[in-house]
Amino acid sequence: MERTQSIQKAIDFEKLHSNFFILPNAWDAASAKIFEQCGFKALGTTSAGIAASYGYADRSMPFDTMLDAVRNIVHAVDIPVTVDIEDGYGETPEDAAEAVKKVITAGAVGINLEDSTMDPQKPLQDISFQQKKIDAIRELGERLGIPVFINARTDPYWIKLETPFNKLDETIKRAHAYQEAGADCIFVPGIKTLTDIRTLRQEINAPINVLAAPGLPSAHELEALGIQRISTGSGPYRAVLSFLQSIGQEMLERGIFEPVTSTSKITYDDLLRL
Repeated sequence: MERTQSIQKAIDFEKLHSNFFILPNAWDAASAKIFEQCGFKALGTTSAGIAASYGYADRSMPFDTMLDAVRNIVHAVDIPVTVDIEDGYGETPEDAAEAVKKVITAGAVGINLEDSTMDPQKPLQDISFQQKKIDAIRELGERLGIPVFINARTDPYWIKLETPFNKLDETIKRAHAYQEAGADCIFVPGIKTLTDIRTLRQEINAPINVLAAPGLPSAHELEALGIQRISTGSGPYRAVLSFLQSIGQEMLERGIFEPVTSTSKITYDDLLRL
């Protein structure tokens, strides 16, 4: 992808956060193209969806495998693509910056960086260390001359802890720290109540991203509250697998092929045109 085109896509993606928009998450070229044809202005990747499609559990997929999927997705569409890089694919801030360099070189315009660790003894990353990662990524964008959009994900609502703590206070504290380090947007998966979302909006002066999930207020309510972005995570991928499971059971248990042969909206010719 030409440098000027990459820069323009990055600028366009940042501008989307001036208003409310929905960001679907793709896992391969076909899903990305379908979302683009639906009319979405940008899309993200789902690390869980990509990992599962390659036979890995989330957070265990090799970086090069993820990068191959990113290249396929970016080349399939003309809209901006932001990439879920999990916790940065490395042990140091420099590792995270190097991972971002590769996904940006592949044509992406932004990243999600999460602060959960998968360690039950210490489920959330140290705030100062996470700030260093964000700072390293911001410096990388400046060196590349591309405005890399940093979506800082913070997981107090997402992780499961035996010892209760104030999820909202911890989220706000981390959001302020990450914004100070250079994050462009704060992503809070798992937050659902209008009260908490309203308080979060009042306390944070950066764009806010929430995750589509059961119990989340409607898009209209969230837009009215001033939320800029709703993403879907692995939801669409899991929905596709759920449908696949359903039609598989219908075929095997009842000998019914109607969902496969007659009700699909996408024809074989449509598939070729993707």
